[in-house]
Amino acid sequence: MILHYFSAMRILLVEDETSIANFIRDGLEEEGFAVDVADNGKKGLQMALDYLDEYDLILLDWMLPGLNGIEICRAIRKENQQVPVIFLTAKDTVDDAVFGLEAGANDYIRKPFAFEEMLARIRVLLRNHSGEQTVFRYGTIELNVEQHRVTRRKQPVDLTQKEFALLEFLLRNKGKVGRRTRIIEKVWDIHFDHDTSVIDVYINALRKKLDDPGAESFIQTIRGVGYRINDDK
Repeated sequence: MILHYFSAMRILLVEDETSIANFIRDGLEEEGFAVDVADNGKKGLQMALDYLDEYDLILLDWMLPGLNGIEICRAIRKENQQVPVIFLTAKDTVDDAVFGLEAGANDYIRKPFAFEEMLARIRVLLRNHSGEQTVFRYGTIELNVEQHRVTRRKQPVDLTQKEFALLEFLLRNKGKVGRRTRIIEKVWDIHFDHDTSVIDVYINALRKKLDDPGAESFIQTIRGVGYRINDDK
């Protein structure tokens, strides 16, 4: 069984082989990540630089049309020393691994690889990078990221993947207003239709499943801006 870690996080995948890119994207989205995909080096670098502060991790193929992964990694490191970068490559010598790491990558995965191995490496890097908190509480509500479990008054609540990711995002940012565009970026991805009314549907679903009957909702609507969970419980 694969546990669901680190949802409400955003990954850039730069991979030119469509079948591999689809396999990785679909697997990561099932784990709750928002995933953006670039199929060539120039597009990958542009997306990385345009949204660098938004990405929690970058998966980078080595051999790419346009620009190779080494060039992209070096360019990223000139702008940001912190975002974790993992190389995905068929190159398999020790010298290749050292070269990739010296270019600024945090890890190196040789193709072919098992999805579970890649996911485990992502978990480790995100945990080390962010000092990952895995349990969030608000009143009688508890969300456990590692167990992919939400309870209310210690009773399990069945949430969809997107409902879980949205609740996690709001709890991670408790006391702050989650702007609609920010929610889309973290819970969906940059290619999502920017009609953000879909967020309202998921917010209403969370309220129906988690609010106390007759009480004011624990999720506040900030009109024209977004949503917030008060930092008072």
